[in-house]
Amino acid sequence: MAREKIHVGLEIGTTKVCAVVAEARKDGEIRLLGVGESPSRGVRKGEIVDFQNATKCVHDALADAEDRSDFDIKKVWVAVTGSHIEAFNNRSSVTVEDEAEITDDDVQSVNQKAKDEANIPKDNDILHAISQEYYVDGREGVINPVEMGGSKLEADFHIIHGVVSRIHNTVRCVKEFNIDVESVVASSLASSYIVLDEQQRSVGAAVVDIGGGVTDYIVYKNGAVRQSGVIAIGGDHITNDLCIGLRIPITRAEKLKIEEGSANLQNIPHGDKIILKNDTGFSGKEIDRELLNQIINARLQELFSILRKQIQKEIPMHLLGAGIMLTGGCSLIRGIREVAESVFEAPVYLAHAHSVSGPTSAFQNPQLSTAIGLTKYAQAMDATLPPETFFGKLLKTITGKL
Repeated sequence: MAREKIHVGLEIGTTKVCAVVAEARKDGEIRLLGVGESPSRGVRKGEIVDFQNATKCVHDALADAEDRSDFDIKKVWVAVTGSHIEAFNNRSSVTVEDEAEITDDDVQSVNQKAKDEANIPKDNDILHAISQEYYVDGREGVINPVEMGGSKLEADFHIIHGVVSRIHNTVRCVKEFNIDVESVVASSLASSYIVLDEQQRSVGAAVVDIGGGVTDYIVYKNGAVRQSGVIAIGGDHITNDLCIGLRIPITRAEKLKIEEGSANLQNIPHGDKIILKNDTGFSGKEIDRELLNQIINARLQELFSILRKQIQKEIPMHLLGAGIMLTGGCSLIRGIREVAESVFEAPVYLAHAHSVSGPTSAFQNPQLSTAIGLTKYAQAMDATLPPETFFGKLLKTITGKL
C-alpha cells in the first residue's frame, strides 16, 4: 500500500540532534515511522559553534532515522533557536479601492505590507509573519475579511525574525549531504503545533520548551500567537550549577541531575546523602540531597520568574485559560511542575506530542516535541501554502545575502 505524504523534522539541539520521519495522514494524525538521534557536538545555546562537528552529528541522526524508517530522506523541515531569534507584534493597513468588497488581493497586500514594513535589523530576516486578526474600518476581531465591504483593511501580525548568517549555518549543515531544506521554523512554533490543540490556543496557553541550552516559549490567545521568544537558560545551566556548587566533574553533575535530581524542597529526610562512587580521575563523594535539590530549584525559580515577567508584558497569567505546558528534555526533572505553578500562579502541565501514533516511547518523550512538531507543522502548511512559499523565498534570500 502506498504511503501518504511523509515529512522529516530535524532539530539540531544543544544536547542532541533529533530527526523524525512521519507520515501525515488524511485524518490529521501523524504516524511516526522512525526517529534518529545523535549526541550533539559543536552546538552551544542552540546555535552552531563548530560547523564540522555539528554536521557530523546531523549526518548520524539522519542516517539513523533512515535506517529506522526505511525511508530515503531527500528534504527536511528544520527548527532554529538561539538568543538571536526575536519577535514582536506589528500592524499594517491598506486602503480598499472604491470602498468596494475586500478581495484576496487586498488581504495579500496587507499581509505583504506587514513584512515589508517590519522594523528589523539589516542582518536579520523574517522567519514567520503570523496573522493575529484583521480590522475592517475599525471593526475588531475579523478572522476572514474577504467579501466584506469597507474602505480600510488593517491586520495585526506576530513577526519572528533572526540573524541570517546563523540561520544559514543550520541550513548548510543539512545541504552538506545534498538534502534540501523545505523550511526553517522557529522551535517554539514547531513545538506548539504538536503540544496544543485548537481549543487550548483559543482559550489561551503558553508552551515552554526547556532544552539543554535555551528555553523557547510561545503564547496563544484567541487562537493566535501573541508572544514568543528564547531565554538563554536551559538544562545545561543546571548541570553547570551542580558542577560548581557541589564541586564535582561536569559529567558526574549531568548524571546526578538525571538520576537523582529534583526541584522538590519538601519532605527531604534530614541528612539524606547520595553516594557518588569512585571513578577514573574522581575519588567519589557524598552529596547532600537537600543541597542538590536547592541548587536545581534556584535555577528553575530564576527561569520561570524571567518567563512570567516576559509573558505578562503581553497577556496576564490569569487569562491563559489552558495554562502553561512544559515540554523539552528539562521538563523531565522531578518536581519541576510544582516549582512552575508556584511562580506562574497558574495551572502547569507536563506535555508531549499528541494526535500521534507509532512507538509510544517516541511521542511521549518531551525531548522530541520540537522534531515531531515540525512534521505536524509541515502537514498544516501543506494544506495552506502555494508551491512557491514564503519559506522558499526566505531560503533564497538567506543564500543571496551570504
